[in-house]
Amino acid sequence: MAIAAITAAELLVGVHLADRGRKPGRRKFVDDLLLSLPVEVYDLDVARAHAELLTHARKEGRLRGAHDLVIAATARARERTVVTADAAGFEGLPSVLVRVLRSG
Repeated sequence: MAIAAITAAELLVGVHLADRGRKPGRRKFVDDLLLSLPVEVYDLDVARAHAELLTHARKEGRLRGAHDLVIAATARARERTVVTADAAGFEGLPSVLVRVLRSG
């Protein structure tokens, strides 16, 4: 298991936006998570995959979230599977493996 650098940024934004009462707990959770999981960097391999996926999305005329495309590109470049509860941003992207978490 690993997370994309952009996912780390999203988690850290949650810490910064937390109210005073929740911030310490949220910071500890995110800090512990980031210490326990490798963070996959955005490098040239990810940039190449990102360019291909962005081109695909534009050609198909389907808008994708910018962060979702970076996550998908990271997974594709590192030959990993995206694990998500919201597969909509990843469906139909070429060579991107997705596993959907079901609640309940």
